[in-house]
Amino acid sequence: MARIDKFFTDRPELGVRRMHQELTSVDKPLNVKRIRRLMRLMGLEAVYPKPNLSKPMEGHQIYPYLLRNISIEARNHVWSTDITYIPMATGFLYLCAVIDWYSRFVLSWRLSNTLLVDFCIDALQEALDRWGKPRIFNTDQGSQFTSPRFLAPLKAAEIQISMDSKGRALDNIFVERLWRTVKYEHVYLHAYSDGLTLHRGLTKYFEMYNYQRKHQSLDYQTPAQWYIR
Repeated sequence: MARIDKFFTDRPELGVRRMHQELTSVDKPLNVKRIRRLMRLMGLEAVYPKPNLSKPMEGHQIYPYLLRNISIEARNHVWSTDITYIPMATGFLYLCAVIDWYSRFVLSWRLSNTLLVDFCIDALQEALDRWGKPRIFNTDQGSQFTSPRFLAPLKAAEIQISMDSKGRALDNIFVERLWRTVKYEHVYLHAYSDGLTLHRGLTKYFEMYNYQRKHQSLDYQTPAQWYIR
């Protein structure tokens, strides 16, 4: 799973069969069914256009993508969220984060050992409580984000809801870049042994990311300098 995560972080277009080709060899053959099972467990799906949208879960509503050709010119214009797989020395956890598109500021984050919607709701509620609200909130079409429980606080706050096209993770490009940065600058460099030490490490990392790490796309300023003015 750790090898799959590294390949997928670099090449999110890899589906099950192409991932199988990357990982298997004559000396170390792997069953394609195993790759499929592990990618499903990790919540990974290849990034490529699909001919038909999959049906949402019963009672779950899909919203159109609202961000195509939109210029983001102020903080709290667009927020976005996503989930990624975080490997540890033994086992793994899932990380959910909410980010402001204009400033790249990480507004909140949560870890979980399951893909149930609760930790996503917790991250969303903290962001709303601490930082106000955006005009538009963007997610993918994952069952966590189409859940009525997750959408309820967005509707209550009269926030416009936007969702990526099915299979197009790069519609949510700023969160995808965040995952790559977090993994290569921190997660892959530390073989965290358990969730407590991982949480402590990410707490320090996100503090550094928001308040100390300068971004070329932000004129070599920090996300906090663009968000907190």
